[in-house]
Amino acid sequence: MRPISRAILRPYVCQSCRHGIGAGRRRFGSKSDSPDIYDVVCVGGGPAGLGLLAALRASPITSKLRVALVETQDLAKAKAWDLEPTQFSNRVSSLTPSSVSFLRKIGAYDHLDVNRVQDYQEMQVWDGQTGSRISFDWSMETSPFEDMRTVATMTENANLVRALLRRIADSGDENFSLFSNSTVASIDNGSDLNPEGPDLSAWPVLSIKPTGPAAESATPKRIAARLLVGADGINSPVRSFADIQTHGWDYGRHGIVATLALGDLATPPFPAFKRTAYQRFLPALGGPIALLPLPNKHATLVWSTTPSHAAYLKSLPTPAFLAMVNAAFRLDMTDLSYMMGMSASEATHQEELIWRTQHTPLPAQIPPPATAVQEGTVASFPLRFRHAAQYVSPRVALVGDAAHVIHPLAGQGLNLGLADVASLSKTIQYAVSHGMDVGDLLTLERYSCERYLPNAKIGATCDLLHKMYTVPGEGPVAWARSLGLGVVDRLPFVKSFLMKNAEGY
Repeated sequence: MRPISRAILRPYVCQSCRHGIGAGRRRFGSKSDSPDIYDVVCVGGGPAGLGLLAALRASPITSKLRVALVETQDLAKAKAWDLEPTQFSNRVSSLTPSSVSFLRKIGAYDHLDVNRVQDYQEMQVWDGQTGSRISFDWSMETSPFEDMRTVATMTENANLVRALLRRIADSGDENFSLFSNSTVASIDNGSDLNPEGPDLSAWPVLSIKPTGPAAESATPKRIAARLLVGADGINSPVRSFADIQTHGWDYGRHGIVATLALGDLATPPFPAFKRTAYQRFLPALGGPIALLPLPNKHATLVWSTTPSHAAYLKSLPTPAFLAMVNAAFRLDMTDLSYMMGMSASEATHQEELIWRTQHTPLPAQIPPPATAVQEGTVASFPLRFRHAAQYVSPRVALVGDAAHVIHPLAGQGLNLGLADVASLSKTIQYAVSHGMDVGDLLTLERYSCERYLPNAKIGATCDLLHKMYTVPGEGPVAWARSLGLGVVDRLPFVKSFLMKNAEGY
């Protein structure tokens, strides 16, 4: 089926939008400045937005659609991003096997720098309050006739963005426009600017201006979208234009991130060929700490804690910060709380850790010690939960953080965004192959029905886990946490079910 061309735009304008929802939207005053017309316009050049464009360009069904991407950052710099082999960005994501499969399908995974990618096969998770734990080993799920299974693949977001940009570049410039270093000044509904052309009264029309010193004097470029996709983050202008509400809350927690160098990775009983992710819940300090493997004996740290603890940790000199990270995986809650209250100017954190570990029974499995912090990688960000009331409206679809933001304790945020764009790209392919309007609400409902409930389920699960594991003390909640982990760890069929879901299928 041929893609929809500009010559046949008029028959595909949704009549209900023209006389219903679209009738109440604002119009431009001038009728002389006709906008440039695109089939799909995506606002946001992160992994979700780039993933959608790469998927559309990779499919023979949608490769001839006229598409555009608008991004405020300089994507030329993102495409040329490079770091030394021993240096890693602190913005790292854990890709599930289903996300990796999608990236392979659209040809983007081949552009990843695999020397900066790390698979891991095992997870060790335990409660710092009660000591109960659960372990997951995907290598044990592998048959003798297949390669070792992995729970996830760690990669820097910059590595992924660069790979997606290179994949899009491979598809050529035909029917594709990239508005980099550009901001959306406004989004409005087009009036019937040209009586001889298509009726754009219900179409989103974007006014785009370059960023930087030339922005004030630049004449905005106007483009009209048959389908406008919001991949523009938690404060999405596209979502505001569509008048889609969100519900959610701030957790009152910050996530501390850093890139760490580790000691010996082959510490028994873990063989050198198998990598492990570690997560320990610290109720007394406000959230979990996780250490996820990177290549070359490095790891990325994600520590969810209170804003005051986050500020304290960021204020510490490097030796003290390392001591606190190692203490968080080794000491009990009383000792750890004491060390969190030590003066930031004191140089005794390491001595305190050494003395206290001599008098503390260490957990059965702990990560290798953190030995160094990469300069400039210690940072923090607020943790939030948001979920859009709906993902679609006439000629608008939301993906990624524009549609949902969840707690990072399960590492699923980016994976949900990639699952969104995989679903939306299939929806667009179906519409084109069946002669449907890609922006019609009935077309887009196919995407919404496929993604809304799974995203809501995972977001709610992460929210529940956060609330359960931030309740300190020895009460019924702590007892239930301990019982739950212990029971699941002893039921192979339940663990297998959880592992299958963690893979993203």
